Amino acid sequence: MEDMKEIILEYIIEEYIDEEDDELSYDSPLITAGIVDSFSMVSLKRFLENKYNISIPDDKATPEAFDSVEKIEALVKEFI
Repeated sequence: MEDMKEIILEYIIEEYIDEEDDELSYDSPLITAGIVDSFSMVSLKRFLENKYNISIPDDKATPEAFDSVEKIEALVKEFI
């Protein structure tokens, strides 16, 4: 099975990164760096819920919880 962090990172790069040479790591800031905005966060949440067959409550889907791939992975693991 593919690593969850890698799946999340690939999705973010494909959906939200305009330039090929931008380097993202698992701990790169996403919200605070402006890579993921509030609209993108909603689509990312939907992707995660569909991919992992989970439901993330809105009160848990905070900008802090979506600010890095590592934080997103931890959030998803709460609901698996």
